[in-house]
Amino acid sequence: MRPSGRRNDELRPISIDANLSVYAEGSCRITCGKTEVHCSASIEKRVPFFRRHTGLGWLTAEYGMLPRSTSTRNKREAKAGNQTGRTQEIQRLIGRSLRACLDMAALGERQIIIDCDVIQADGGTRCASISGGWVALRQAVDKLLKAGDVSMDPILGNIAAVSCGLFAGQPILDLDFAEDSEAAVDANFVVAGDGRLVEVQCTAEDGTFSKEQLDRLFSLAEIGASEIVTAQNFALEQWRES
Repeated sequence: MRPSGRRNDELRPISIDANLSVYAEGSCRITCGKTEVHCSASIEKRVPFFRRHTGLGWLTAEYGMLPRSTSTRNKREAKAGNQTGRTQEIQRLIGRSLRACLDMAALGERQIIIDCDVIQADGGTRCASISGGWVALRQAVDKLLKAGDVSMDPILGNIAAVSCGLFAGQPILDLDFAEDSEAAVDANFVVAGDGRLVEVQCTAEDGTFSKEQLDRLFSLAEIGASEIVTAQNFALEQWRES
């Protein structure tokens, strides 16, 4: 029995509220159980130096946790003067994941910055950031299309991310903190809307795991990613109708 009481193939309750920010070109709040992340997308009419005069766009991401997003207070990284290795690794993952769905030539020579701020953390913050970041990205690109700033849609499809793991000898979907802290294997799957993989992070915390166990985790990830894509599309439908 999972601490949460969920079935092994059951996501935490997920909700995505789009268009929360008055100023950002795209924004949403994604809630996965007790984990809550605010995501925003900003468009800049400039690109990093390695993209200049190429006609190609770029996407990058930043990630951070509020001091009391966890059970004990975290120090602000800005006050410490540098980001932790964990923060840098997560924001690079978010950027790589969302770039996978972009046609940079169609985007044109502009940059989109995805900001992911963790309001409350109970496991799976990087996955929630990717899934919510895609919704913010989709809104921002819709606005480019509506304004005629791009002639064709640069987004190739949805991107969703979900965690899976081996807990108490069983493969489970969408680990919360209590499960993640005790899991023998911890994995994060980034999945495109057509089911293809963008990235897999999978680590044995205690011993080893087999290919069969990895396949079972991926099967759970496919279930979870499909449900997240449905939630993403529903949030965008609600935004477009409002």
